Amino acid sequence: MSVSYPVSRYAVIGQPVAHSRSPRIHALFAEATGECLIYERLPAPLDAFAETVREFRREGGLGLSVTVPFKLECLALAPEASERAKVAGAANTLAWHGDHWFADNTDGAGLLHDFARNLGVDVRGRDVLILGAGGAARGILRPLIAQEPRRLVIANRTPNKAIALAVLFAQHTGRSTTVLASPIVDLQGQQYDIVINSTSASLGRAAAEEVEAPWPATLFAPGALAYDLVYAAAPTAFLRWAARHGAARCADGLGMLVEQAALQFELWRGVLPATGPVLAQLRAEIKA
Repeated sequence: MSVSYPVSRYAVIGQPVAHSRSPRIHALFAEATGECLIYERLPAPLDAFAETVREFRREGGLGLSVTVPFKLECLALAPEASERAKVAGAANTLAWHGDHWFADNTDGAGLLHDFARNLGVDVRGRDVLILGAGGAARGILRPLIAQEPRRLVIANRTPNKAIALAVLFAQHTGRSTTVLASPIVDLQGQQYDIVINSTSASLGRAAAEEVEAPWPATLFAPGALAYDLVYAAAPTAFLRWAARHGAARCADGLGMLVEQAALQFELWRGVLPATGPVLAQLRAEIKA
């Protein structure tokens, strides 16, 4: 006699989510690992995140990837959270643990995995600049600091936001790392080995559209990496700007997206999928 079991259900929740490649990523993970699951897009009204999550759970949902603009609400919703989510003050993952939601933040670990596995980048002893002081920056700061860069600077149009983050995360540094905040105007004459764009400078721009960069064109030290947390079929506006102004290497956030998704998959299913084949497949599909 055959027995039918319901398929495990997961989703990416945000506003908007129509563009999200997360369903494709998790479908490839499931295929590679033999896990049986459904992964959907779940748009949530801006004022109804918690209710959308509750309805998803009532329908048997087991896990959520949480994207903008709900990462702060995600952490507040869950009665239990990982240490990295608590430190970041934001979460991008919900997993159903028996009778409650557990919140995690896989963004920073995903970024470091992309650096180490896909790009061959070592943060230790380097000068790192993060452009922007919003939720995206929050998620990556603690893991970056743990790699002991020589200097980590947060620069933002609104200096007070950068200062608040620098003060918050300075307590997590070792002796070899300095965390600073900087107004954009004070970046003139400074150079960095790694420049990470966590702002919305590249969002919604056509491939040929140029970014109106508020940053000085002299940011990049010899051999520097420019990294955009946003990904696109063509180089983003920020990466095109960086390439014109001295960045030796440019990379978008697709690798980070895949790497952090693998950590979510492991949390939900207990299996860590290989990321290299999935990243290569996505690059080919996007290029086509």
